[in-house]
Amino acid sequence: LHSGGLDSTVLLVAARLNTDRVLSMTVGYGQRHSRETHFAGRFCDQEGIDHEYVDLGSMASVMSGSSQTDPGMSVPTGYYAEENMAATVVPNRNMVLLSVAIARCVSLGWDYVAFAAHSGDHPVYPDCRPAFIEAMNAAARLCSAKGVMLVAPFAALTKADIVKFGEREGVDFSNTYSCYVGMEKHCGRCGTCVERILAFHEANVDDPTE
Repeated sequence: LHSGGLDSTVLLVAARLNTDRVLSMTVGYGQRHSRETHFAGRFCDQEGIDHEYVDLGSMASVMSGSSQTDPGMSVPTGYYAEENMAATVVPNRNMVLLSVAIARCVSLGWDYVAFAAHSGDHPVYPDCRPAFIEAMNAAARLCSAKGVMLVAPFAALTKADIVKFGEREGVDFSNTYSCYVGMEKHCGRCGTCVERILAFHEANVDDPTE
């Protein structure tokens, strides 16, 4: 699963180091903007990686009540641990996206789906936590005759660790997008922007993103 953000882009590079068959899948679920999606496609074009876009735009009305699917809601600013960040939670998003990716994996006869959840994901996002990953992995193994494995290799890493790994592997960070607002440049104030700034600072790596 490749949103076009920092974590999933580094994961895509990590996957390519471990297998000769990699497919980037980006899912549109009616989210607030398509900037990340654009960056996902652009990164894959640059790296020569197959990329598929799945349009579930009508899901926005089903997964309502989030600043990411409801344009009438404002995007909160600050750090993920703050109460107002609950407004960024998209109901059951990762179960929906993972189900789509697992279905594609089954149709291709491939072995696993990779998911970029990491230890820095905050409790406000329960569908990034180890218990959720374990349960989805169990379901993926049972959903077809062959079964699929859900892997989350960053689950024990911090976002700063992901930045360090990406730096070592030469990831073009300027070709990633991590802002909830969706302007041409990152806003620098929303939760995911703040998290990105802190991760690069903690990793002692320069972020070329404006």
